[in-house]
Amino acid sequence: MWFNKLNAAFVIGYPIFVSIIWITGCLFSGLFRRRQSRTLLNEKTAPFVSILVPSHNEAETLHAAVRSLAELNYERYELVLIDDCSSDNTLSIMSELKAQWSNIAITIVALPVNQGKANALNEGLKAAKGDYIIGIDADSLLAPDAVTQLMTTLTSQPDYGAVTGKPVVRNRSNLLSRLQLLEYIGVIDLIKKAQAYLTGSITTVSGVIVAFRRAALEDVGGWNPAVMTEDIDITWRMYRHHWRVAYEPRAMCWILVPERLRGLLKQRQRWSRGGLEVLVTNWRGFYRNPWGQRFLLLETVVSNLWAISTALSVLIYSIKLVFLHDLSLDGNLLIILLCLSGIQFTVGFLASQMTAKLAGPELLLVPIYVLYYWMVNLVSCLSAIASYFVSPQRKGTWRSPDRGL
Repeated sequence: MWFNKLNAAFVIGYPIFVSIIWITGCLFSGLFRRRQSRTLLNEKTAPFVSILVPSHNEAETLHAAVRSLAELNYERYELVLIDDCSSDNTLSIMSELKAQWSNIAITIVALPVNQGKANALNEGLKAAKGDYIIGIDADSLLAPDAVTQLMTTLTSQPDYGAVTGKPVVRNRSNLLSRLQLLEYIGVIDLIKKAQAYLTGSITTVSGVIVAFRRAALEDVGGWNPAVMTEDIDITWRMYRHHWRVAYEPRAMCWILVPERLRGLLKQRQRWSRGGLEVLVTNWRGFYRNPWGQRFLLLETVVSNLWAISTALSVLIYSIKLVFLHDLSLDGNLLIILLCLSGIQFTVGFLASQMTAKLAGPELLLVPIYVLYYWMVNLVSCLSAIASYFVSPQRKGTWRSPDRGL
């Protein structure tokens, strides 16, 4: 009996505890950022940047992505378009774009075999000329000042190896995509702000928009093709080589997200598996890394324990409901969780309302989102644990994702 009560308290209490940490850290991060003196780079001080755009079957997204890059208010940059053996006309579209935007230095790298995003980025790095590298996805639409914001932060500290920006969902045509909009502004952005302020580190860069110091990339050996999530992996290899990784929410990037549940679960399983791979390859970090990074590793462990405990609780409650016709839940804890979620999303909403073009009615989805977020996390985490033990050596391959198109 005591075990059931303890497990139930952990299942409900853990989300409450982390929500308080996220909200507090985000609020203090906002206060710190307002007081921070910041001079943006200009045409004279800005370094030359190579922007890598790895692509596999991206015929429908490339035109918009390159157009947004052509409209940047950053002057000194080149584009490296990488085709990872697409089966559609991605490569020919790259040639068209190179002719169309002749005022921009564009290099095309055509790969004969599809070996995944990490390998494509490594091949693009070989062709890049800049001392600073920005990696984006082929569906990323960068804000005009995104590169300026990233590079201002990256060049401000010599030990910054990478700086990641803020993704915002742009396809909002159905309930699932609108729930992910809430997630990106009310969870992902909130967590990164809190992590950066409280620990001085973040769990992972966002592969859709991230800037690197070339020296740091070469120091860690580039991206690792042998993992499922190259962005999580390279973040922690940066830490192992004593580089810092920062979050710059003022560098905004508009992205497409899955609009079908199957595509979403596949994406989240990949993310969860990436977290497991980090734990396996960085276990020495629990006693070698700075305390902030140790906390992030511990939080990943607790999140996986939470998923297992929640699955056990669901099983116990199901048995009670079917055989004993009894279901007891702590209503007070559930109300606290719902209230904290409301506060959390309100904080995220107010911080992003103007820049992310949010409408007030989006907050009405918060009660639905609370169930969506924890259940999606639960299913993806459990499936990632299972897949890791079944196939621990599985390598990253590239398939066309569900992007609502």
